Amino acid sequence: MMTESQQYTPSPASAVELRKGGEKWTFILVRELHHPPEKVWKAITDPAHLREWAPYDADRSLGHAGTVKLTWLGAPGPMDVAVTRAEAPKVLEIGDFRWELEPNAGGTRLTLLANIDRRYVATGAAGWHICLDVLEHALDGVPIARIAGPEAVKFEGWQRLRKEYAAQFGV
Repeated sequence: MMTESQQYTPSPASAVELRKGGEKWTFILVRELHHPPEKVWKAITDPAHLREWAPYDADRSLGHAGTVKLTWLGAPGPMDVAVTRAEAPKVLEIGDFRWELEPNAGGTRLTLLANIDRRYVATGAAGWHICLDVLEHALDGVPIARIAGPEAVKFEGWQRLRKEYAAQFGV
């Protein structure tokens, strides 16, 4: 497995839709993945796959509704989060996040809608951007080390992306 210091450079900041409103804003990241929705669904719901790329670990599959314990990297401990919708392999709603998977000719269009405190919207977009890059590498069979939480903040590519998203969002 390649580490973040070995050749990984994040893709450029993408055009991200931003919905402003109140204290929480929603950013929408879209990725075109060359894998079927079922494979992507497993990657976003299965605890073993989440450990490869996500900014959190889960104590169970996210593939069905109910409470799950998520441990965010760098957080002091697990927190209970509700999986409010799990329609394989189409829609996953968990806490402040909604994942949408749409089949397309080349595989899957993955859309992440993330509700986040407006003060951290550029930080969150940069972090999720890198997580999705790492997810894409894992799905492609060329895994790189997970870059999330406090480790991401130290990563030069995250710092660049945060500045690019802050400029794009006007924050």
